[in-house]
Amino acid sequence: MHKRKSKAVIHYHGKSYLQVRLPREGRDWTHGGLKSIAKDGDDVNVLVSTLSHLNEQKLWQWPKRRHFFFSDLHGDPDAFAASLVASGGIRKTGKKPWDFKLTRVGKDAVFVIGGDCFDKGPSSLGLLRTVRHLIEEGARVRLLAGNHDVRVKLGMAVVGRNKEAHNEHFFIRTGQKIIPLIKEIWDDYLKDGKKLKGIPSEKECRKRLYPSDKWFDNFPKLAEGQVRPQQIRREMVRIRKKRERFEKLCAAQGLTLRHVYAAAKTWQELFLKPNGEFAWFYKRMRLSYRAGSILFVHAGLDNVIAKRLRGGGVKALNAEFRDALKGKPFDFYYGSLCNTIRTKYRSVDLPFSEKGARHVRQAGISAVIHGHRNLHHGQRLAGRRSLLSFECDASLDSQTRVKERVRGRGAAVTIVEPQGKILGVSSDYPYVKVFEPGATLKELKKGRKKMRRKV
Repeated sequence: MHKRKSKAVIHYHGKSYLQVRLPREGRDWTHGGLKSIAKDGDDVNVLVSTLSHLNEQKLWQWPKRRHFFFSDLHGDPDAFAASLVASGGIRKTGKKPWDFKLTRVGKDAVFVIGGDCFDKGPSSLGLLRTVRHLIEEGARVRLLAGNHDVRVKLGMAVVGRNKEAHNEHFFIRTGQKIIPLIKEIWDDYLKDGKKLKGIPSEKECRKRLYPSDKWFDNFPKLAEGQVRPQQIRREMVRIRKKRERFEKLCAAQGLTLRHVYAAAKTWQELFLKPNGEFAWFYKRMRLSYRAGSILFVHAGLDNVIAKRLRGGGVKALNAEFRDALKGKPFDFYYGSLCNTIRTKYRSVDLPFSEKGARHVRQAGISAVIHGHRNLHHGQRLAGRRSLLSFECDASLDSQTRVKERVRGRGAAVTIVEPQGKILGVSSDYPYVKVFEPGATLKELKKGRKKMRRKV
């Protein structure tokens, strides 16, 4: 495709404190080919048709403020700090993740954190403290729910409650990814061992943390008619595997089930008590956020949520989410609200059809910006049932990068400009990806024959 250059589009402040390479020049979003345009989305002709319609009907409504979108930070405060530098919204002043000040650009912008702050590590609590510092600096921060964030809440909150088939699997459902958080809580708050006083025996903790054998008979009956059959089967297999492996994986980190139980109860104090250190986290959380005709969510949409967007809009959807987060875990987690934070448009996910896309368009939404589908070459553009989706999970956290053999430290931000541009900045791509509706449409038309052959 045509390699249209542009001058430096972002000024990085305090980059010397980072060990991250950030791009200086911009290229049209199509420049990367299949590294920038998803091959599992709509056919390139549908993508051209969708963008043509949006442009011809002048359906783009750009926000009045610049918006920075960060997603899937997964407990890596250094990756978040590097991504903040990549946005141009902060000036780094030291080596610690929270050593920064807002720039003039940052003071006027909106920082959207697109979910999945928890799990994997190296420091979920350190990440949240960095987010808190950003808020205390005076930034406009919008915090979206991710599947890991919700799963942690449902799993930790159920510890110590009466066991029911509806909810007794939610703690073990978090699996091995929660172990770094448990270890961190133990090291930060419980290491002196005093908090183990009053904690039940190892056998009793196992009974309280794990689903009973009866659960495997009761859950399919309970879920029938409410959860798709494929998802029920996947859930049963997943829970069995996690129950079998969890204790061994904890032991590898020097944790017994008594340590785990004590950490879970401490988590409840930190996050659920009104005066807890992190009580602000779930209070500020919302399911979706809209700026102009751009919708921000963690993962994606289905037909039910699309219809609700057309009807009550984002405000009503967020109110429903806040109520559901306090309600019954089963109904919440396996319904449409949580599909919004975990869908990858698979057969096991709730359906999103052309009908759903029409609802979204009728709601005045021209594009969705989300995370959840992790990538290795920066952000991608996808057509989903003739709806534009910007996929922005750039595999930031160090654990994912080591596991998937992605070189170097991660940094990424997606920027929505009031002037009518969307920028994709990533340490894993040599140029800033620049989406301008008119210019990108021209490049798509030029390169669609080549793209069709590759797809």
